[in-house]
Formats: sequence, C-alpha cells, structure tokens
Amino acid sequence: MRYTSISSGNVVRAAATAVVLAMGAVACGPEGGDAAKTGSAASGTPHKGGTLSVLNNKAQTDFDPARLYTSGGGNIPSLVFRTLTTRNRENGAEGTKVVPDLATDTGRPNADATVWTYTLKDGLTYEDGSPITTADIKYGIERSFAAELSGGAPYLRDWLVGGAAYEGPYKDGGKGLGSIETPDAKTIVFHLNKPEGEFPFLATQTQFAPVPRAKDDGTKYEEHPVSSGPYRVARNENDGERLVLERNPHWSEATDTERKAYPDTIDVRSGLDRAVINQRLSASQGADAAAVTADADLGPAELAKVAGDERLAGRVGTGHFGYTVYIAFNPKVKPFDDPKVRQAIAYAVDRGSAVNAVGGSSLAEPATTFLPNQKAFGYTPYDPFPAGPSGNAAKARELLKEAGHPDGLTVTLTHANAKGRADGPDVATALQDALKKAGITVKLQGLENNDYDDTVASVAKEPGFFLRGWGADWPSGGPFLAPVFDGRQIVKDGANFNTGLLDDPAVNNEIDEINKLTDPAAAAPRWGALDKKIGEQALVVPLFHPVYKRIVGKDVKNVVISDWTGVLDISQVAVK
Repeated sequence: MRYTSISSGNVVRAAATAVVLAMGAVACGPEGGDAAKTGSAASGTPHKGGTLSVLNNKAQTDFDPARLYTSGGGNIPSLVFRTLTTRNRENGAEGTKVVPDLATDTGRPNADATVWTYTLKDGLTYEDGSPITTADIKYGIERSFAAELSGGAPYLRDWLVGGAAYEGPYKDGGKGLGSIETPDAKTIVFHLNKPEGEFPFLATQTQFAPVPRAKDDGTKYEEHPVSSGPYRVARNENDGERLVLERNPHWSEATDTERKAYPDTIDVRSGLDRAVINQRLSASQGADAAAVTADADLGPAELAKVAGDERLAGRVGTGHFGYTVYIAFNPKVKPFDDPKVRQAIAYAVDRGSAVNAVGGSSLAEPATTFLPNQKAFGYTPYDPFPAGPSGNAAKARELLKEAGHPDGLTVTLTHANAKGRADGPDVATALQDALKKAGITVKLQGLENNDYDDTVASVAKEPGFFLRGWGADWPSGGPFLAPVFDGRQIVKDGANFNTGLLDDPAVNNEIDEINKLTDPAAAAPRWGALDKKIGEQALVVPLFHPVYKRIVGKDVKNVVISDWTGVLDISQVAVK
C-alpha cells in the first residue's frame, strides 16, 4: 500500500507506505509491456561480464533489508537480498506473478489462510559460504520491528499475531516473536491475525531477507549487510551516494532462476541532475554506453527530442506501474457532503486536459476506474459518470441545480506547490479551467510539499477537495482498495489514507472475504466489482494512470520491464 505523492524521484516513504512516483521519474518506473516495445536495447545476446553503471538522482539510502522496499531503486536491493518469494522477472503482465526465491514454493496456507508454511531450498549460502537458515529469516523479520530500523513495509505489524505490540529483538529479552516458528533449519511457519491470501506477495519484501544474528550491528548493518543474492556490497559511500556491488562468489545460479547477474560489477552513482542523467544516457559516451537509470524518467521535452531520433527511440523502455492520480473529497466538509456536488465535479472533469498537463498521452492514460488498468489488479472497465474525454458541463450544471446551486458554486482545490508533481499546480490549473465551464469557480490553494502531504493525510486537517495519488506495493486490488476505502484503516491520530472516511460494513466485509482467497485469478474480478461499487459513491474521481519512459545506454542488453514495478529490472540487464 503505497501513497505516491508523485513528485520527481524515487523516494519510498513509510507511513502507511509512501512512495514518491514521478511524472518524469518514478518510485517504480518504466515497465510495461512487451519486450518489442523496449526497442533495440532489448535485442542482442546477453553475456556475462563488464560493469553496469547506474546513474541516479536519489541515493539508495538506508541499505538495510529492514528499512527497504525490494522494488525501490530499480530493484537494486534484490541484487543483494533474496527473500522467501520474489517477482517473476518477465516483461509486462507475466511480471506480475509471484514465484519462489529462497523457498521451494510460494507458500502453503492452512484452510483459512491464517497460517503459512515455507520450506527453504537446498544449498543456500551467504557471501561467506555459511548456510542460510529459517532462524535467520525469522530474525531478519523481527529486527524490522525495531524503532531504529523503521522504514520498510508496515504490513507485518498488522498481520502477524502479536505484531502490534512487538518492539524487535533488541528489546525482547531473546524471546522472539512467537507467531513465527522455525521447527527446523529449513521450515518457517507464520501465524496471522486474520486470513491473508496475498501473503506470498508480502513475502517478496526485503524484510523477509535472512540476517545472521551474529553479524547484526543494528543501524550500522547497512554499511556492509551480509549478501544472500548474486552481488555483495563492496563500497557504500555517504549513505548510498555511491554504491558499488561486486559478485558474491557463493551465490548459486542453481538456486536462483530469477536473477541473471550478467555484469561483474554494478556501480550506482547518485546525486545527479535528472536532465544530466538523460543527456548522458542519450549520448552514451564511454562508460555511459553501459549505463541505465533507476529514477530519471524522460519528461515531455526530452521525449519529443528522443522520438525524433530513431536510434534513441529504440533505447526507450515504457513502463506501467499500478498507480492512479485522482481527485479526493472529504464528505465531512460542505458542499462535498452532497453526493450530487461530487457527481457534478466528476462530470465536469476534462481528463484530456489533465493528461496534457503532465505531458500528454505518451506519459499518462485517462482513468475512470480507481484500480489501474491492468488485469492483475482486477481492472473492470466502468465509468459511473460518463463525461467523455473533455467533460460534460451540461450534465454537471444539471446536477448542481438539483443540489440547490442553480447559479453555480465556488470551491477551493488544495494541491502541492511543486512543479512536476501530478498533484501540483499544472493539473490543478487544468481542473480549474474545466470546472469553470460547468459554473464551478475553483480557487487554488497551493501548499509546500511537506505541508501538503501532512495536511491531506490528517483527519483533523484534511481539506474538502484536493489532489491525491495511490500506488500499490504489489499488483492486486487489495493493497489498492483497502487502505483507501476500508473503514477500519481510518487513522485519526496519524497518516490516514481513507480520504473519503468511508466506513461501510458491506465494503469492509467484502475486503475480508476476498482476502481469504489464495488464488489471485479468483480474487481479481472481485476486486474489480468492489472498485465499481465504491466508484458509484463519487468519493474519488480518477483522473489518469501515469506511463513511464526511460532511456538506456547503447550497449545495454536484455531490458525487462514488468507491470509489477514499472521499472527496468537491473537483475536482468547485460552490458556485453
């Protein structure tokens, strides 16, 4: 469950999980479609060897499995940290599936999906050749509960029995978390508070990476974490400003069919201007010919330039991360307590102008559903307030009249001040212009980024009418719909994401029922049906789903972009 505040960058924030997705950069960037669409960079036979350069704007900070998201930074963490399960490293929709990683399968649930059991593969070792055990995985999870190591995915505190009160291994007197059992060195059992059919998705998070207790030195562990993946940390300068990864000699290809590990060395350099990154990748001179970026998307001007050069266009990958930008209403604030007013705004919205405000159809797709337009999420096409691509001002005026506003209405739209954010002034101005045609005068209230993020996530301070965005930690309707529409997830004294303050027992119950399903294919259509049911209440108005474009160096081979993360998967890249 990630809130993406959609600014340029690859920033993962942890509240109820926050991810900064960019319109011009991504928290989970280009991945999307078929291999052919990634261009000539995907062609050619990949070979082992060479150095892959990664040119980034944001540093890969806090390089500790307790504090990271596996998908962060273009999947860089998963080069070092293996987990019980992982993403299928394939293009497009095939990349939305969970597959085994350290475990022999994706997990074995009991009858009601409240207990999950995993068995480790044979022959698993750390970078020093010592064996990986289930006790190490249990300890790695437990240390993620320590306050000083916060920052990773928050689900375990809610899902594991006893998790809410657990404070981590540094304070538990050696007792550990009783809901994680390790009957032997290869078996691990998780006991959950309630059915969670999507536990295999959660087991892809870095909190499930093994950590040997004897090597744990708390907050200093990030300086040289013990590798279970194909690469080990050779250098970590200035908290991730430069991260050099070299081969882990004890990694076994036989136990890891997902990571290709073609380059000998991966050199990650951060703190670079995004425009400079894209200039260097376009020019592909020297070492930059074997370079990629994990967080610098092509903006509208850069994309126009690239599109005019066939050689450059062939090196651009397209990505679709499950993310929706939308209008949010607080129904406790007048006049948005009246469904007809919310419906009028839904009819008045010009999605075409909103798409143009973030760079046009190459960088965004109009949305009428809250769920992203991907099968894995349960996407079910619907439009409860059909207004066409440019809005239906006449229908909006009709509804306003029925609501007692025959002469129109004046409202305030709150947005972030920063340019380049999809919840920023460009999109807000586009909405202001569209609603004016329907007799709705929109006053714009811009707030500085941090103030904006804090304000719209506070039940006490939440405005009536504002811009918002949401992205999911894994491709399913669950982490998309539950945080935003489950009444039990309303947080009155912290970061709240249920902006409409919806607490409908029928919605809550359906979320519970779907969570019992362990087959994603069975769960998906029910998430789609629930999305439609909620959408009819006009608590949100979906605007668009971002599309991500990134360029790679001319010597880069084997570009793989999945619909799970939307970014080039560095574990698949070759430079020879």
